[in-house]
Amino acid sequence: MKQNRFAAIFAIMMVVLFAGTVHADSFSNTIEVYKKSSAVQPFFENAYGYAVFPTIGKGGIGIGGAYGKGQVYRNGKVTGDVSLTKVTIGFQLGGQAFSEMIFFEDERAYEEFTSGEFEFDATASAVVITAGAQAKAGTEGATAGASAGPATGKQAGISYHKGMAVFVHTKGGLMYEATIGGQKFNFTAK
Repeated sequence: MKQNRFAAIFAIMMVVLFAGTVHADSFSNTIEVYKKSSAVQPFFENAYGYAVFPTIGKGGIGIGGAYGKGQVYRNGKVTGDVSLTKVTIGFQLGGQAFSEMIFFEDERAYEEFTSGEFEFDATASAVVITAGAQAKAGTEGATAGASAGPATGKQAGISYHKGMAVFVHTKGGLMYEATIGGQKFNFTAK
């Protein structure tokens, strides 16, 4: 039993460490992936700003977590760095890597997110723009989403919730979870 827990903790650490390594071109590559989605294109045209996380790693067995580093943009220019953390408690098993983009509808939403520390509430959710289905596509609770791929993913009724719209793109891994806990963001201005 101890051996399984050690292996699980090691796997979680590897996923989190992998998520912490971000290269400068990772941001532009991630943005290009999202621009290929017809569901996301209107947000690039109309958003006040956005946050980009090229790789977020998450994993867990009973207790888990997620971590990623990103950048926040306004008017196409980087305004600061942001880190994402999440601790989860509940039934969960596995590990996964994904990218995430958060669009800000207006200055109020941008200012709220960049105020230093921000956390999504229980009603926040994300739209998946990668092939296949995912059992959990939100930052809280059990939800679902599916699409045919970044270039063809069409989801109906995508809109801002409390001034923010969140999209995720699964990069790899497999994880089953039914957890509690929200994503927390720590912003540092440049």
